[in-house]
Order: sequence, then C-alpha cells, then structure tokens
Amino acid sequence: MTDTSSVSFRHVADVEKVRQLLLDVHVEVRGDFGMLDRPFYAVDRFDERLSGYASRPGWEAVVAEEAGEPVGYVFATPLGPSTAWWEDMEPPLSEDYTQETGDRTLALNEILVRAPWRGTGIAHRLHEELLAGREEQRVTLLVNPQTANGRLKAVYESWRYRQIGTQQPFPDSPVFAAMMRDPLRP
Repeated sequence: MTDTSSVSFRHVADVEKVRQLLLDVHVEVRGDFGMLDRPFYAVDRFDERLSGYASRPGWEAVVAEEAGEPVGYVFATPLGPSTAWWEDMEPPLSEDYTQETGDRTLALNEILVRAPWRGTGIAHRLHEELLAGREEQRVTLLVNPQTANGRLKAVYESWRYRQIGTQQPFPDSPVFAAMMRDPLRP
C-alpha cells in the first residue's frame, strides 16, 4: 500500500481556483474506466454540471495533494429550499423527508481519486475531511450501482450510507442509487 501520510487537504469555495484541476482529474479518472465516450461523463457535460453545483450557496471542494500533485477531490453543495434533487426519486419520498432549508442536507456531488492513490483510503479521508467542517444534519449522494460490479456502492455502505431509492436526474445519466447518511457524523 502507498504511504499517504504526506497527503494534504485544501478546502476551496471558489470553483475558478480549481476548475481546471477538477476537469483534468475527471478526464483522467473517467478515462481510466472508459467512461468518457458516454455523453453524461463527457468533459463538457461535467463542466456544465460543475458550474451549476458551484453556483449554489455553500459549495465547497476539498482537494488532496501530495508534493504539489493532485491526488483526488470531493465537492458538495447544500440542498436549498427550491432544490430539484428529490424530484426524480423512485419511490417518491415524503414531503417531511425532502423538505430542505439550505442547512439540512449536503449533496455530495463528486469524489474521484487518481490511480496511484486508489485503494489507499484517500477517498475516505477526502470524504471525512469535507464532512468535518460541515454543519448540515445529513449527507446524500448518487452512485451508479453497476460501477465496479456494485463494489463502489458497497464502499459507501461501509461509510454508513443506506439506499433510500433510485433516480435518473438527467436524460443521459445512469439510473443511480440514491443514498443517505444520517446523521452526518457519528
């Protein structure tokens, strides 16, 4: 296993300071898995989604670096009162469950780690670094249950997420497992 003790974490609230880094890592990692030929994962579509997420209040990224080299990243945004996050859920969830205030639920939008650091625990460290500074009550994410034959979904389950339904938020996206970790911290 690679020694990751020299990996540092940088919190960023301005997407323009890390946009190119996020795009580059996206291309590298999604390319590793042969996903860039799928419209949803194309770099221009990712950049479009990134702009949308980053335009919302409270967006934050955490970038992991080792000796100035990017290792991976995670970014998330709180769900505001007029969020569309829950609209495509199957089965539909109760209004009490989906009512958002801007500080109730954090949506984890993306977490990626470059090949040399996969399997070292960096993804979990990135995840926990992001959550450590957050005030929301819970965190939700979408994961393609087919990725790595379900192993990626199992990783999130080991991080205390549970599936609450499915959704396909974009016409060109996969049908994702919608997962929730509640409470945000133990």
